[in-house]
Amino acid sequence: MSRTHSRRTFLSLAAVAGFALSGCGSGQDPAVGAAGQSTPRETLRFAVGPFLPSPADTRTAYEPFFRAIAEKVGADYELEVSSDYAGLAVSLASGKTDLAWMGPFGYVLAADKGGAEAIATVEYDGKPVYHSIVVAPADTKVVDYPRDAKGLRMSFAETASTSGWLIPTYLLQQQGIDPKTYFDYSEGAAHPAQETAVANNKVDLATDFDRNRNAMIDAGTIKAEQSKIVWTSPDLPNDAIAVRKDLDPDLKQDLTAAVLAVEHDGKANGLLPKRYTGFVPATADTYALIIEAARSLGKIGR
Repeated sequence: MSRTHSRRTFLSLAAVAGFALSGCGSGQDPAVGAAGQSTPRETLRFAVGPFLPSPADTRTAYEPFFRAIAEKVGADYELEVSSDYAGLAVSLASGKTDLAWMGPFGYVLAADKGGAEAIATVEYDGKPVYHSIVVAPADTKVVDYPRDAKGLRMSFAETASTSGWLIPTYLLQQQGIDPKTYFDYSEGAAHPAQETAVANNKVDLATDFDRNRNAMIDAGTIKAEQSKIVWTSPDLPNDAIAVRKDLDPDLKQDLTAAVLAVEHDGKANGLLPKRYTGFVPATADTYALIIEAARSLGKIGR
């Protein structure tokens, strides 16, 4: 990609300053050169993690953001809704994805394996942090997790999940607890399934993250009174917007500017899912806790 792309992007940015959400990034509106000839627009490969109960739900909620970013930089786009966090990390690390909205641990894996770079961190309810949680049925006897939870049926989420596996496993390890022997242990479920299993008394405890629980309650998928939170983690850095290692520097700069320009007005111009309010720059220290946990558990190199 050349400086010509950057100049074309600048012109495109000026032309779409008040962009509409109806553009689909399908190549139907190519750039027009000075001589009146159509110039095919670059197609960016976007991806998003499995944040909602179904791929269709995730696409509906997140595609307006990706569509807007593509229009902001004068490009078309393809959007992949990943079925698992690990696959998304591999796709970004291997260069098959240009930009991804992904969980913190997935980003750390992609950075370790392929040099991916976080350019922004999403804000939720005005804050760039969220929490891992452990939920239990409403009538649980657990009041001092994990001390009074030994031997209970405990479901951890998929092993590439920050809140569903990495952080709860790491923090138990720091207390000298091996969850695989301390609990009647299982792992690998998607986050929505974690909440459903608890609500239906299929397990005694399950890991999740507060944003997912809120979304499922808001959507009516579960009822708040069916379960309760018995443990909450310290603040964790929110999802990363990350780009592949060898992305053109001019394009990376344009994408970063477009992401950070999403308004912090509580509505984010309708581009973001409910309760997401904008983005802040990601720094070298943003994901330090996640890196520490991943190293401690042998998931990345030292």
